[in-house]
Amino acid sequence: MTTANALYDVPGPKTRKRHRLYGIASTVVILGLLAWILYLLFDTDQFTYTKWMPFEYKGIQELLLRGLGNTLKAFGLAAVLSLALGTLLAVGRLSDHRPVRWLSTLLVEFFRAMPVLVMIFFIFVALKVQPLPALVAGLTLYNGSVLAEVFRSGVNSVERGQREAAFALGMRKTQVMSYVLVPQAVRAMLPAIISQLVVALKDTSLGYLITYEEFLHAGKLIASNLDYDLPFIPVVMVISPIYIGMCMLLSWFAGWVSRREQRSPKTEAVDVAPAEPGMLLPRVQ
Repeated sequence: MTTANALYDVPGPKTRKRHRLYGIASTVVILGLLAWILYLLFDTDQFTYTKWMPFEYKGIQELLLRGLGNTLKAFGLAAVLSLALGTLLAVGRLSDHRPVRWLSTLLVEFFRAMPVLVMIFFIFVALKVQPLPALVAGLTLYNGSVLAEVFRSGVNSVERGQREAAFALGMRKTQVMSYVLVPQAVRAMLPAIISQLVVALKDTSLGYLITYEEFLHAGKLIASNLDYDLPFIPVVMVISPIYIGMCMLLSWFAGWVSRREQRSPKTEAVDVAPAEPGMLLPRVQ
């Protein structure tokens, strides 16, 4: 008996037939829904040449590429700063000093509860910051506070006995975190980290509300053009797959890193010297 058979009963002929019918019915429903959507698009003249004509012009193509580049720039800055802020706040929340822990907890709870759009508008309007720094700052404060909880939970998820054993060997807290807890916690944290970075990537589209010329802002300029009969749906059909592709690329990268971690664990072994006579514990090099 295989492990799979031990976990659940193997479906019989009637059950397999029923599952096959469910699969066929689901496929028919999905295909019918897609056909209905296509019918609506053709019926409302969304595939006419006039609506798709702007994408032929070099100026429009350059506008979209410039917007995509600005989106990636904002995301890159926000991702790096969010990881740094999240690490800093997580260290503060794990600190043994109560004032540091309380201050870090207050910052995390405040920025995590505050809507990211409100923070972006406040920084842009009240503090009179330029669109790119305002967008990056808002994304950093929100995503950094969420990542801080991810890091803290990941470190605390490591078995407590390993922490105690490391301290028993005479390792300092910094060494315990660097060589024992964090390398093991990274695997547990990685899916949540990538998921939050995907959120940050999508939230860069909020930049068009503060006139930052990112990808969605470029699409909005094209979609609102009366000369091309307001090509809103064609713009959505062009922009959406690119956003989806970037998110899928991030997910693929997370899977690649996870597989690489499984093949080559980065947990470093502690170099322990042989115990000398009269020593209760071995010395950590």
